[in-house]
Amino acid sequence: MELFNQLTANIDWAEIWLAGQDTLLMLAGSLVFTLVLGLPLGVLLFLTGKRQLLDQPAVYGVLSFLVNVLRSVPFVILLIIMIPFTVLIAGTSLGVAGAIPPLVVGATPFFARLVETALREVDRGIIEATQSMGASTRQIVFGALLPEALPGIWAAITVTAITLVSYAAMSGVIGGGGLGDLAIRFGYQRFQTDVMVVTVILLLILVQILQMIGDRLVSHFSRK
Repeated sequence: MELFNQLTANIDWAEIWLAGQDTLLMLAGSLVFTLVLGLPLGVLLFLTGKRQLLDQPAVYGVLSFLVNVLRSVPFVILLIIMIPFTVLIAGTSLGVAGAIPPLVVGATPFFARLVETALREVDRGIIEATQSMGASTRQIVFGALLPEALPGIWAAITVTAITLVSYAAMSGVIGGGGLGDLAIRFGYQRFQTDVMVVTVILLLILVQILQMIGDRLVSHFSRK
């Protein structure tokens, strides 16, 4: 016990607890907005693609270009670029509120591509069979495409959630709060290795939990 106390002498557990809560809030808030924006965008990318239901090359080209541009910008740079926009819509660029807008902008195009990929894996025969019964595009999307693609979509949500954990940690660079901010301020800037180690372990545990939940959901919907 004495050895443990010596190894964790610099750690303020109350601050670790608060930072953990901030990380979970950033993850939950950004994930919700990412799903709300990314799922329709992914569906639209699929529908307007070549030989798909809407087949609009111009629309697909524009959307694909925007998605590729946002995906190609390193997240740390995106954090800095978005500071004026974040202040405009959130009133601050610091803390949980200041971290969520860049998290959403960074993760939405990533999730949209994963959704598009999941929809492309749906057997085309199912779509054609639904079309032959006179179903509208909306009925095909909600009655056939999305239900058939659910395992892939849950896998996409899992991957996106884990990506958001790493993004949330990186947001500590601009004072975004959470475990990443704690690791930078104390672990890196003050050379408190024990704080760094604890924050990394907590992030690893969070990622493992998210992966386990995601695997169970994918397995559950794959059996249906």
